[in-house]
Amino acid sequence: MSTITVTTWSLRQTSPADLRPAAEPAGAVVITRAAVVSPEFSRFLYTAVGGDVRWTDRLGLGYEQWRALLAAPGVETWVAYEDGTPAGYAELAAGADGSVEIVYFGLLPAFRGRGIGGHLLSRAAERAWDLGDRWPDLAPTRTVWLHTCSKDGPHAMDNYVRRGFTVFDTKVEEEPEVAAPGPWPGALAIPGSQS
Repeated sequence: MSTITVTTWSLRQTSPADLRPAAEPAGAVVITRAAVVSPEFSRFLYTAVGGDVRWTDRLGLGYEQWRALLAAPGVETWVAYEDGTPAGYAELAAGADGSVEIVYFGLLPAFRGRGIGGHLLSRAAERAWDLGDRWPDLAPTRTVWLHTCSKDGPHAMDNYVRRGFTVFDTKVEEEPEVAAPGPWPGALAIPGSQS
């Protein structure tokens, strides 16, 4: 089996003042919390956003495993819609130590390159910083962090840095090379989209 070298960067904000919000995109973009736990919807978002950049870590999970992850205290899914159509999402997960991870973040291929990603990341970071307001049994947020890797889209790192995240760790590892699974078998990026 062939392998690829993957660099993973961990980035964080240590204060709400670190956030540098992006401008709102043109068009009817709305970001709302998916407050009802729905493994079906979350799996759709995961495969539609991550299919062409090789997100595979959750593909083997069953329904109850998805449900357990999503129903954990301090886990939230924030979805960007353009004219009623899901454009992308961010999944937040609170840690016991006051950290909040933006576990997954991204846009469906057809919505990339239009300013929606910066706006969604801004809102995700804001919601990570005020997560304790919605989950009073959890520790107040002290740091917001995420990771990205060399398999992610070419603009991911720039978006994170422009929103005020700074790198605090870098790892380089060999991983088995896997084909991009797409949102369903045989599907990849939408023709004509900006991948």
